[in-house]
Amino acid sequence: MTAPATPRRSATAWARHHLFRTVGDSVLTVVATVILGYVVYRFANFVLVTGRWEIVRANLSLFMVGLYDRDELWRPALALIVAGALGGLVAGVVHRRQSDAGAIDEVAPAERLRDLASRLWPAIIGVLTLLMLAQTITPWLIVGATLVAAVVMRLVGRLLPRRALGPVVTLVLVTPFVMVWLMAQGTGWDEWGGLTLNLFLAALSIVLCFPLGVLLALGRRAKLPLIRAVSTGYIELFRGVPLIVLLFMVNNTLQFFVPDRFAPSSVVRAIVVFTLFTAAYVAEIVRGGLQSVPRGQVEAGQALGMSPVRITVLIVLPQALRNVIPALVGQFISLFKDTTLAGAAMGFLELLRTAEAVTSFPDFSGQGLIAETLVFVTFVFWVGSYTMSRESQRLEKKLGVGTR
Repeated sequence: MTAPATPRRSATAWARHHLFRTVGDSVLTVVATVILGYVVYRFANFVLVTGRWEIVRANLSLFMVGLYDRDELWRPALALIVAGALGGLVAGVVHRRQSDAGAIDEVAPAERLRDLASRLWPAIIGVLTLLMLAQTITPWLIVGATLVAAVVMRLVGRLLPRRALGPVVTLVLVTPFVMVWLMAQGTGWDEWGGLTLNLFLAALSIVLCFPLGVLLALGRRAKLPLIRAVSTGYIELFRGVPLIVLLFMVNNTLQFFVPDRFAPSSVVRAIVVFTLFTAAYVAEIVRGGLQSVPRGQVEAGQALGMSPVRITVLIVLPQALRNVIPALVGQFISLFKDTTLAGAAMGFLELLRTAEAVTSFPDFSGQGLIAETLVFVTFVFWVGSYTMSRESQRLEKKLGVGTR
């Protein structure tokens, strides 16, 4: 027997129940609405009317790539196009495999575009904002080429046979390192800056800290006392020290222990610190996921004669990582925002420090434009963080996180 559908409340009934149930609720609702309306009005007036955004427009390349050699900007442009092509290829291969398995239904291109826009609208707004601030047509051409490359390679990915999965995976793993090498040939890492540096520090640190964090989580649950003690000591040490202190230490004290000719560059030091620090938090998140997997799953694997390694890799870890997707993505978003600490502790001209530096340029010095640059930086970080959060929610829904 089918349960009767719950009647839907009208907007008026919902507001009366939640916002105006009592006199106190009504007064609080009115006061909060007035304050919120005033704040929204002032902010919209600043963004659309009174804000002097020429400081951002004139220094947009500095915000994006820092001191990267302007004659070598074709390298990051090419890397962006290759990244778009690679993303399209992966999307095409995944779509082909899901179609073959009957996991998805074919939809019209217009419907697919609407779905993509609803998923990525923060990133789309961010890119369009940057393009409108650009003073030349070059950024428009680069973005257009990136989109074309993504669409073309998505079509190619849908045509590839199943046996091409191995080469595609290899290509996905190798290409990012090739792109980084290509960009480093134009300008050394220590000359990178702006949003490019923030993205590079965050992306490479995420790639490196995740496997290390998983190993530490497994080590903390190991039966061997030595491995368990080392893993626990590492985790508690890095979780107990502020990140900015570690950055200051590696930037100012490393020369006392390592000769200058052997010391790594400042960017490498920052990546190492971000990786080691975040891995400790990832380890605790993954450990929580491992504890959420029922003991019966392990016993079932043992009953089938599977080795402990196969049980962990094939049964326990997939379920554990699925359960902690929200916490992992939250930690990675935090890492993306924490890359601004590299500017404060190590002197990098990353995005936030660029926002402070451009206000002292001769054309803008003493004009009090720090609000405009900080709002711009806030917007860029919000776009990146919110896009990651929305994709995480989509992945959670697709995998059924939180449901049984």
